[in-house]
Parts: sequence; structure tokens; C-alpha cells
Amino acid sequence: MTDARAPESLTVRLGLSRAGGFALNVDLSLPGRGVTAIFGPSGSGKTTLLRCIAGLEAGATGELHVNGQTWLGPGVCLPTHKRPLAYVFQEASLLPHLTARQNLAYAARRASGRGTGAAESPGNASAVGEQDVIDRMGIAPLLDRKPGQLSGGERQRVAIARALLARPRLLLMDEPLAALDAARKEEILPYIEQIRDLAGVPVLYVSHSVTEVARLADQVVAMNEGRVVGQGAVAEVLSGLDIALPEGEDTGVVWQGPIVEQRAEWHLSRVACAGGDLWIQQGAESRLGVSDGEVRVRIQARDVSLSLKPFEQTSIINHLPAVVESIYETSDGAQALVRLRAAGQPLVARITRFSAHHLGLHTGQPVWAHIKSVAIVR
Repeated sequence: MTDARAPESLTVRLGLSRAGGFALNVDLSLPGRGVTAIFGPSGSGKTTLLRCIAGLEAGATGELHVNGQTWLGPGVCLPTHKRPLAYVFQEASLLPHLTARQNLAYAARRASGRGTGAAESPGNASAVGEQDVIDRMGIAPLLDRKPGQLSGGERQRVAIARALLARPRLLLMDEPLAALDAARKEEILPYIEQIRDLAGVPVLYVSHSVTEVARLADQVVAMNEGRVVGQGAVAEVLSGLDIALPEGEDTGVVWQGPIVEQRAEWHLSRVACAGGDLWIQQGAESRLGVSDGEVRVRIQARDVSLSLKPFEQTSIINHLPAVVESIYETSDGAQALVRLRAAGQPLVARITRFSAHHLGLHTGQPVWAHIKSVAIVR
């Protein structure tokens, strides 16, 4: 059903109650293109939200409008098979008796026979060519193998290719790397990064990995206990001091910018970020397949120290002026998270409460941020 709302947007107002007290209650307006990460700890409702969007939860109520089409609303409830979406699960759900090539063909046939006419609608992935998908996913050597003959990473790449060839108007990805080891994750991440160019449709990507979110997402929706606790650009949401992070992960920010200088003698590259220039290790961008000179970096709070005055006699090479925006004392009573603004961009420092007291930190105070380490993520 066609809806009069802006064609390049998603409206997601969904509710669901389950036995045991869990309740999903979200009200979101999301961009109609790019990758939106659904982020949060286990049990926060990320997968449940995707299942409601896919029509897999019979008790879901509310409204769902996807790029000009109403899937759920007053008098409308499209069944799953009529919702022009593709779903990539944690475990690649390929048909085991078919080869990779036959799995792709099956998806293409389903797209051609979809009864809603959505496959021909503007804003979906109907223009994606099969050979282009095969080439970009790097699966040409795998086409004549059955799923049982593929590694976990290879199966997931075929599953992603199959999802794209289904010509969806919305692509749902539910922790597609969760079942893979670290090496296989690194193998497949560059392929997932290409989805934006290949699909041309919105992608909702569920994850509880800060690294994946920092590398892949354009927007982030942070969830906890079935509700949205943060939404917006990656840099803003990941710098939030109150979002729940997986054990071992630290809060931080994601910045990006072009590489504007190379110092071969020191193996360093200078990145011109909106918050200030940063020096990074030269060569990291080539290992991640960066070809356009634009990189995305993550600065963890633990790698940022503060001073009231600039100083040069130090091994730290990244120094930026900033202003204290807020101070949050951590639950252990020993540390403080200081949210800053550097040329308008968010930045977070994790320091001891003693240091915060010793420096007399307060909202609005100008400081210098010294960044010990910068991790390039894309």
C-alpha cells in the first residue's frame, strides 16, 4: 500500500508485550538510505524489533511505513511474504540442498514473482545486477559449492548476495558476524561495507559490537530494555555517557575526514577531522581497503587525557583545544567520564575523579585534550 509520507524515510512505531514482563515500545523516524545500526546489550530488544518489522511477531502493533509504503497501520498488515524485505540472520540460512549459484537464482525468482509489485517500485534494489553482486561479494569461486562445503564467512557472503538479489526495499541484518571468529569477521567486514553502494535501500544492522557500529553505521539507534535510549549520528550516540556498553568496551567517539598529508619518514598520515587534525599510523587505511582518502577513526575515552594548558614535551602527538560539556561519575566511584566539544564535535575522556577535582573541571571550562591513540576503523 502506497503512503503519502516522504518516500526516503522509515517510520517505525511498534509495540509488543511478552510474558515475563518484556515490552518493546519504539517510536523512530529513520533515514531511507544508508546503514542504521540497532545497538545495545543482549536482551535489549534489538532482534525483537527486527522481527516485528519483518512481520514475524504476530502480537506487534503500531505503524510501519517504509519509503512510501505502509506495511502496518490502521486496516493494513502485510504478511511477511508480501513485505519486500530481505533478512540476513546470524547463521546463514541458505538452502542446504542447493549450490550457491542455485541459492542466488532462487532469490532472484522470488523477487520477480513477488505479488506486491514492490520489486519494480522506485527506491529498492531492482537495479542491482547479479554479476555485480557476485563480483563485489567475491563469491565467483564459490558458486558451484553447496553450503556444507563453505566456511562460515563464505556462507555469510553468499547469504548477503542472495539478500541483495531479492531486490528488497529494506535489508535487515541481525548480527551477521556473531557466529564468526575474529579472522572471519575481518574477512567479511569489507564486503558488508559495500552494501550501501550495492543496495541503495535502507539497512537496519543489529549489533552489540561497538567496533562494527563504528565502522559500518551512518546512524545509530541505541536500545535498552525494549526502548530507545539514544538516536542520531554515530559520533553523537557512541559518545553518550549513559548508553549500556558490552563488557570490556569503552565509550568513545567516531570522527572522519580526508587524509591531507603523508609523512613517509615517520609512517604517519594526517586526517582533517571536523574536531581537529589527527595523526594516524600510515598504512592502516590501505589494510582496510580505503581507496577514496576518507577515513573513519574511533577515539576511546581511555585514550584521552586532559590538561588546563597546552604542553609540548610529551610523546603524545595529537593535542586539541576543547570545552567541558558535562562530567559523569562512574559507578566504581574512582573514575569520571568527561564529555567535551572540540570545534563542535563530541569527545570523551575517562580520567580519575581525583584528576577531575585537581583540575577543577566544570561545565564550560576550556581544556586541552591529548589523544594517545587513534584507531582507524574504515
